[in-house]
Amino acid sequence: MKRIGISRSEFGYALLGAAAPGAVALFALHLSDMLSASAAAGGLMLVLLAAAAVAFVWAREAAALRERTAMIAADDGGGRPAPALKTPPGIRLARLLEEARRRAFRVQRALEARALEAERLIDALPEPVLVVGQGRRLLHGNLAAEKLFGPALAGRNLAELLRNPDVLEHLEKVLEGAPGGGVDFQPGGGADRAMRAEIAALPPVNGGEPGAVLIFEDLTAVRRAQQMRVDFVANVSHELRTPLASLGGFIETLQGPAKDDARARERFLGIMADQARRMGRLVDDLLSLSRIEMEEHNPPSGWVEIGPAVASVVTLLQGMAAERQVTVEAGLPEGLPPVTGDADQVGQVLRNLIENAIMYGRNGGSVRITAQPEGPMLAVTVSDDGDGIPREHLHRLTERFYRMDAARSRRAGGTGLGLAIVKHIVNRHRGRLRIESTPGQGSHFTTVWPVAPAEAVRPDAPAVVTKASSNRNISDGREA
Repeated sequence: MKRIGISRSEFGYALLGAAAPGAVALFALHLSDMLSASAAAGGLMLVLLAAAAVAFVWAREAAALRERTAMIAADDGGGRPAPALKTPPGIRLARLLEEARRRAFRVQRALEARALEAERLIDALPEPVLVVGQGRRLLHGNLAAEKLFGPALAGRNLAELLRNPDVLEHLEKVLEGAPGGGVDFQPGGGADRAMRAEIAALPPVNGGEPGAVLIFEDLTAVRRAQQMRVDFVANVSHELRTPLASLGGFIETLQGPAKDDARARERFLGIMADQARRMGRLVDDLLSLSRIEMEEHNPPSGWVEIGPAVASVVTLLQGMAAERQVTVEAGLPEGLPPVTGDADQVGQVLRNLIENAIMYGRNGGSVRITAQPEGPMLAVTVSDDGDGIPREHLHRLTERFYRMDAARSRRAGGTGLGLAIVKHIVNRHRGRLRIESTPGQGSHFTTVWPVAPAEAVRPDAPAVVTKASSNRNISDGREA
């Protein structure tokens, strides 16, 4: 049986309460000469002994009730046994206290379950959500917020994670009682991103401090789509004007003076077919560039073996190299580490650069592909022995529609978007593009890719090999 500690004060008050009535009665009888002094003294002794027994029971019951009440106050869910009561009133009171304890325990568990359910609901939201208290102290952040700002958010100051004065200033106003609202901002680090923070006030609960909730929305894709539409219209209207004018002129000629001239008709139809193909390539390149820009802020998570990727592109371009009598050599060493990247886009970059080297290199010359590690990166270089590029053109080669030799590029079927596509793909992969050229000594185009971490490349997983497409989806880079 569990022992219950009885304090001296509890026993003293119980003894006083039990002995006082009997002592007062004996004293009154003694004063009325109904009892002698010896009988009164003996009676008082018996009253004190009986009172001590009753006082002990009362004190024990009071101590048991005290401990039961303390268990309820401490939210003890039944981890330790409650002390038993012996008297009928104590038993009834203990039963009521036990019911109260169980009810309080059920309410506590229900509240914890609701809080856990609410936390899981917030964690399941795809948008980053932060709950902030006074002093910008973070109370909770869902999984999307941890992905955006890092783990272990609770207890940190929001200013440590988000150094945007507009958002912090608006948050302070909301915490002081101002209405909520949205703030557009650009987070730092990496590619340009556009985000919006919706801030709403959280009223105080049970006398607590007011707070606020921040919901972040990534507007990058929307803004890029808007800009893509504007650029697409502007670029297409500019670049398609010349071939459309040519097609219109040839059609009028075929309908008029050359209506019955079979030789002129065949020649004009051939030129018109070339112009139509050029417009098709232009539209394909613009769409490809737009798709790359849309996802440029999201780095890829796959991995690519550079050796097989280069071999696949070289095999695909053998026909073009044979037409220009160009020798393509891939001098890649064995054991190159895989790189982090999207297989299709890595192949797109390799094909673009190798195709340019063949197209703008020297007839009967050679194109060489080499690779070597550069710390945590892998550098892949495509070199040719052509005429080279003057220095004043190097910094503009990645601009859209920039042409060093417009007439030559159009004859070659270029669209002026090649190196722009290369630049954005390399940016998405968090890599670098270097262009080195000396007039009369050829050019060297180097792409630097991050090496894939060892844990990302599983030994039992097959290597991701780029399969170069036979559809021409990129244009010559010299004119980009």
